[in-house]
Amino acid sequence: MVDSFAQHYHQRTKYDPQTIAAKSQGLDWSRQPSPYKEYKIGTVYDLKPYLQSTKQDANNHWWQRLSLFLLCSYGLTARIQTMGDPMYLRAAPSAGGLYPAEIYLVSRGNNLLPAGLYNYQVKDHTLIHFWANDVWQNIQVACFMHPALMVADITLITTAVFNRSAWRYQDRAYRRIFLDTGHLLANIELSGSMNGFRPYLIGGFIDRAINDLLYLNPDLEGAVSVIPCIDINADPDRVIPAFPSALPARTNLEYPNLADGELLKYCHEMTEITQFRQLPANPGDVDPVPLDDKYNFPFCLKISTATDPIDWQDNLPLSGLEDTILKRRSTRAYTGAELTIDELYAILDFTYQPAHYSDQHLDPHPDYFDLGLIETFIVVSSVRGLEEGCYYYAPRAQELRQIRFKNFRQELHYLCLGQELGRDAGAVIFHTADLKKAILKYGDRAYRYLHLDAGHLGQRLNLAAIRLDVGVSGIAGFFDDQVNEVLGIPEDEAVLYVTTLGRPA
Repeated sequence: MVDSFAQHYHQRTKYDPQTIAAKSQGLDWSRQPSPYKEYKIGTVYDLKPYLQSTKQDANNHWWQRLSLFLLCSYGLTARIQTMGDPMYLRAAPSAGGLYPAEIYLVSRGNNLLPAGLYNYQVKDHTLIHFWANDVWQNIQVACFMHPALMVADITLITTAVFNRSAWRYQDRAYRRIFLDTGHLLANIELSGSMNGFRPYLIGGFIDRAINDLLYLNPDLEGAVSVIPCIDINADPDRVIPAFPSALPARTNLEYPNLADGELLKYCHEMTEITQFRQLPANPGDVDPVPLDDKYNFPFCLKISTATDPIDWQDNLPLSGLEDTILKRRSTRAYTGAELTIDELYAILDFTYQPAHYSDQHLDPHPDYFDLGLIETFIVVSSVRGLEEGCYYYAPRAQELRQIRFKNFRQELHYLCLGQELGRDAGAVIFHTADLKKAILKYGDRAYRYLHLDAGHLGQRLNLAAIRLDVGVSGIAGFFDDQVNEVLGIPEDEAVLYVTTLGRPA
């Protein structure tokens, strides 16, 4: 059977011990793309004064919520001095600190924010109004009249600037771009709850229409997600009809023989929705997450992970979550010391059981694209109270099912490209997916959805770990086939993301 292009791309961009050295190349630091987008004209709305404002009027309160919403989603959180220009870290993690995502804001138009297109200028924490015409109806048409767009007054659109990541990671950068954007989507979800906005994820849209709307050069930048945001402070009882976040695109079985360096851009083109598609007969019939029947053998050791939720309340509701988002950093080294079983259970609980956090005013049913396609495996090296080995995590049943019995520290060290994070972690979490099954459902566009959802989960793992003073670091560079061998899963099960947990050194 001929592979679709997404399968072909995944196979071609695997890291292999025999070929990785030949594909590696030195970095020309003088040619590194800027992680900031600039506009020479436009009206600037400075969001910084609202972060400290104490005014009590309704207009000021709205601006303050919007300012904090954007800051906790993607704002600058730290400055690191380098040999050249300083490097600024952001609320959402990015592989290599390259930050390929951009955030645009589209306003329907009100007395506070005139209609038109805005870009979030991360470095200055400002919005620049670069197009003043009403474009709301164009977004609705491009997004198949998604019901959230009938109600929202503002919509965020995330895009990817491809060469920011491709400069360092070449063709494999496409995977990292969507994982990084998934981190951002998790922040948007959580920051929305903290600031009175309910984001709705839209992954099914006409790519060219959104690109044209934002005046993007499609060779350099492409739309990734559209996110209408309902102001729940203004209308807390508003109910939006169910509508699928993910819609299918074509499956491409014929494609040219591309050279290395040409795969990334072609992959984005092959995953586009290029025309208006037939929607489901009843768009409200969203597929449920399937039952946890994998590795559910009678002889399999099963361990309940049920636990008390993490407390995100400090002085004010969810102030602990805001503080965690703003102080989050990737851990650079672990000691190899033990984690506790309670820490691991709490991290899993926050990541996979959002309904447990409704009492803390977090969204109990946040949007993903299709979590039913994502599988989670945990390799335990050093967790007090848990036997070493490989476990399958069943989120609906809230249990770990042991499937392999061994200490895999050395294998983890090797498959994480020799990074000591893999060797010294107490536990390593893997997200995988049956790529063929996903493509049958969504065409080649499934490749986007899978990595966006894996990144979304990865960021929730990050934040839960940081809150508990557990070290955490995501890894998108690994020997793909060797991961499958360690987990004991079929070769055609695509490995999407690796998250390491351990005691910080």
